[in-house]
This record gives sequence, C-alpha cells and structure tokens, in this order.
Amino acid sequence: MRDTMKRIYKILLPLIVFFATTCMATGCWIYSFSGTSIQPDVKTICIEPVQNRALKINPSLANSLYEALADKYRKLTKLEQVDDAGDLYVLATIEGYDVSPTAVTADEVAAKNRLTVSVKVKFVNEKHPEENFEKNFAGYEDYDSQRSLDEVEAALCDTIIEKIVEDIFNATVANW
Repeated sequence: MRDTMKRIYKILLPLIVFFATTCMATGCWIYSFSGTSIQPDVKTICIEPVQNRALKINPSLANSLYEALADKYRKLTKLEQVDDAGDLYVLATIEGYDVSPTAVTADEVAAKNRLTVSVKVKFVNEKHPEENFEKNFAGYEDYDSQRSLDEVEAALCDTIIEKIVEDIFNATVANW
C-alpha cells in the first residue's frame, strides 16, 4: 500500500508542478476559491448606478440592486471599485417589474401570484473585449394571493435581487 502511494505521488507531484508553472508562465486566468476567473491584468471595476425603466416602479429597487452588486464584487473579488475608467463596466437597467397569477383555483381565482423582476445588463471588459456581452436576467418569487404585494414586497425583492446579483456575478467574472 505504501509503495503504491509513493508511486502515485512521484507521478502526480511533477504533473501538478508542471501545470502550475505552465499556467503562471502563460498568463492564464487566475482562479480563486470564491469562484472567480479574472485575468491578472484586470484590476478595477465600475458599476454604474442602476436605471429603472420598468412600467411599474418600486422606488427602492434600483438602489438596492446597485448596492447588492457593489457589495458582491467588493466581498468576492480583489477588484478596486472606481467611479470611471474601470477595466470592467457593469451597466444594469431594470426593464420589468411585474405581478402575475401563477396558480388558479377551481373557482378561477388566483391562489398564488408571482413577482418578476427583469434586468438588462451590459458588461464591458476594456482589456479583453471578447468577453463583452448584453444579457437579460430575471428573478421571481411566488406569494400567496391572500396577502397584498405591499405586505410581502420588501422580502420578495430582497430574495429576487440576491438571485439576479448571483447570476450577473457568475456571468461577468465567474465565467459560468
């Protein structure tokens, strides 16, 4: 058993050293335990204030989304957040804020409603333009139709924002 382990180490150790050396020498992407893949020459990020262009407006949603985005990048990357001229730009616009029935009872009354938030994101990587994109992200939460939207709106928005921010983060710097 010990001889087998020694042989495995003799084979694996040089492979690991070779891979690590090759990766550093070729300038491959840096992968961190937070799940990000950010190229070493990318140092700054500019997150523009979120615009709200939805037909129905939640007055605090744009600011909450902006703060959640900024907080996510601050906590999980080493990128310096700047107001202008960043290596990366994240521009988000809330395009939709809608409530719709999702479950109908036998009496044709909504048993559940769904709040859906849609966000359009433009991502620009000044150093590596091949990574630029424009995508739509959406998140939703269902709630009992016996409750008013005003009752549950704050909690629903917090959960939806968390999901959307995770998706945006993964699409921009986690390359998922």
